[in-house]
This record gives sequence, C-alpha cells and structure tokens, in this order.
Amino acid sequence: MKVTIEVDCTPHEAREFLGLPDVRPMQSAMMDKFQARMEESMEKFSPEALLQSWLTFDPKIAQRFQEMFMSFGGLGAKPDRPKE
Repeated sequence: MKVTIEVDCTPHEAREFLGLPDVRPMQSAMMDKFQARMEESMEKFSPEALLQSWLTFDPKIAQRFQEMFMSFGGLGAKPDRPKE
C-alpha cells in the first residue's frame, strides 16, 4: 500500500507547525550587517582608491605604468641594446 500526502504551506508555516524558531529577525539583522560591510569595502576598491594606493607605493610607478602600456601596445620605442 502506498500513501502520498501533499502539504501546501509556506516555509514560515512549516517552521511554526514543526515548532522550529522563527529566524527571520536574525537573518534580517545579519543581512543588514553584511550589506554595511560590503558598502565599506566597496569604497576601498574604487578605481581612484586603487590608483592612489598603487601610486603612493613607489614614486616612479606612474612612469613604469606608462612604459608598460606603451610596450604592450607596441607604441614604445625599443631600447637600443649594445651589441656584444
């Protein structure tokens, strides 16, 4: 013999029926904290903040970036190497 029971209820109703605690307030509080941390972190990864942190590391880094991009694009002159 086979018996099939189909229950149509929301997750909240199922938790209430089974006597499980309501975790919505905790989830809401945690999501608010998570969102606040994400917003704080996003400011550190803005293009301006990244460039500022990179350029303050080494005073000549701007020149090195320019040389690197010019060599990637084939726009830079190749340095003459002394022949051996």
